[in-house]
Amino acid sequence: MNSSKHTELANHAWSVADLLRGDYRQHDYGKVILPFTVLRRLECVLEPTRDKVLETVARFAGQDIDTDRFLRKASGQAFYNTSDLTLKKIAADPGHAAGNLQAYVGAFSENAREVLEKYEFAQQIKKLDGANLLYQVIGKFADLDLRPEVVPNHNMGYIFEELIRRFAEQSNETAGEHFTPREVIRLMVNLLVAPDADALSIPGVVRTVMDPACGTGGMLSAAEDHIKALNPDATVEVYGQELNSESWAICRSDLMIKGQDPDNIAFGNSFSDDGHKRAKFDYLLANPPFGVEWKKVKDEVEYEHKTLGDAGRFGVGLPPINDGSLLFLQHMISKMKPVDVHGGGGSRIAIVFNGSPMFTGAAESGPSKIRQWILENDWLEAIIALPDQLFYNTGISTYFWILTNRKDKDHKGKVVLLDARDYWQKMRKSLGDKRKELSDNHIREITRLYGEALQAAGNPKHLLHGKVRVFWNEDFGYQRITVERPLKLRFELTEQTLSALAAAKPVAKLEQSEEFVAALRPLLGASWPTKSEAFVDLKDAVVAAGLTWPTGAPFDKAVRETVGVRDLGGEVQKVKGKSEPDPELRDYENVPLGEDVEEYLKREVHPHVPDAWIDHSKTKVGYEIPFTRHFYVYKPPRPLAEIDAELKTLEAEIQGLLGEVTK
Repeated sequence: MNSSKHTELANHAWSVADLLRGDYRQHDYGKVILPFTVLRRLECVLEPTRDKVLETVARFAGQDIDTDRFLRKASGQAFYNTSDLTLKKIAADPGHAAGNLQAYVGAFSENAREVLEKYEFAQQIKKLDGANLLYQVIGKFADLDLRPEVVPNHNMGYIFEELIRRFAEQSNETAGEHFTPREVIRLMVNLLVAPDADALSIPGVVRTVMDPACGTGGMLSAAEDHIKALNPDATVEVYGQELNSESWAICRSDLMIKGQDPDNIAFGNSFSDDGHKRAKFDYLLANPPFGVEWKKVKDEVEYEHKTLGDAGRFGVGLPPINDGSLLFLQHMISKMKPVDVHGGGGSRIAIVFNGSPMFTGAAESGPSKIRQWILENDWLEAIIALPDQLFYNTGISTYFWILTNRKDKDHKGKVVLLDARDYWQKMRKSLGDKRKELSDNHIREITRLYGEALQAAGNPKHLLHGKVRVFWNEDFGYQRITVERPLKLRFELTEQTLSALAAAKPVAKLEQSEEFVAALRPLLGASWPTKSEAFVDLKDAVVAAGLTWPTGAPFDKAVRETVGVRDLGGEVQKVKGKSEPDPELRDYENVPLGEDVEEYLKREVHPHVPDAWIDHSKTKVGYEIPFTRHFYVYKPPRPLAEIDAELKTLEAEIQGLLGEVTK
């Protein structure tokens, strides 16, 4: 089925919006359109075996036995419907549409009813009936041909996602909560599974696939299809979890249609209510929402972080509250199969991120600790930069992260960075913010380059050498050093410094504070090169006025901080014989992990500020992956003469246009 056909079918379903206008708000159209689309699909799938199911119902009528197993066998699916009603029959009897539709839905097996209940379908039936719209809506969907021979399961996903995309746009959903285009999923699955092609071809092989933010199940379907293409006899079990009720319902119905176990798709938040606790999987993949906060599950996540530590999913650290992307990755890592003593087992992970998980967070922050944990465990295999404008609801740049706990010997200790930003073609018609797409050739080229990454990076003559960089894990680590410079002061008494001294708390609370300040006024205009000289003269002036010079560190500090003036040629201030650092001159440097920081100081800092030193007690270790920096290519600016000529040409054009306007 081509894209125009699935768009045509989606348009047919969405045309119901014309009926709903006025009785429903625009952003509520999907609450009707999506469940009716699912209902019609289930009906079309069951149509060939409808009579056989009804015969089975009649055969067991009046018998006190559980007929679920027999009815599933009769339907040939994981679900069934025991009613002789259809949407077409219900539409033909407008006076009883609501009652008949409720009876029809109630005749589905429990797993199918549960899907429709997530849409609050009973409430929509009541509302549509009250507006005298129900039979018209039913009639629209009764004419929608969603038979599997017309719309294969894979293509049904396109229709569901197109409808959900429109629903999200009407609801003004967050840009990060987008749906993954099929060609992006295909590339992702290729890179995830490619190294295992030989193992997957073994007869009778069984593989489990998990998506903790599965949406409508597009990634799970693509992974299953890809493994089946490599080995038609392979058994692929898919698992997922989804928070959005409509998406969960569609994914679950999709699994029912395909004969998979719909109970493998859990409903709820993966962070606070893990639907697959203690389960491990061969492959994990996800496209979690970008930049979406996790405040709603903050208490549960922080509790697990603090109480379970390394025994839980989030022990190493937590990302900022406004972006839970790295929480998904930590969750997925917790579900990797361990590698056995013979090198078997293990898992592979693929996840879509925006740029922020690579570099946000200072040294020893939550994101930095998470990156450090991943790299020091040698799990990160590669990061692939994708073109922008690939997704429906966001035009930002995106990246694949590929992780595994069973790297081959050539990849051990290394990370591949692959730049695929130039692999795209313009779409004939934009879909939301999606203006670019990957062709089959692009997918093949990127997959091939990924397989040859180490050779391409090591061979300057390779045609795609410039698209690949390979680094050791520790290359992304750095030491965040604090560079201090001595506090240097000269001392002077001016109207400004005297006013500051008078306002200082240790002086202001003196019983004779006004007299104290007056005693110093004769020294206005005086200056001293050292603290000791300044304090001697100031003290003498106070004593001469018949006052007592206060003692104590707070008073001394107040005098120094108000009368002292920063001066690079001034006296170096000392604390216990050591130079006191000046906070205003404090600087920070990132030094590559493994490099001697003192040697770095001598080479990079001392030529400019010879008296600088490192406060080693403040040194922190951080990890970041500056992807763009490694692929930056300097482009010199155009010659000034060329720019000037262009400006003159534009100026002439503007003058010409203005001349025409004033005629």
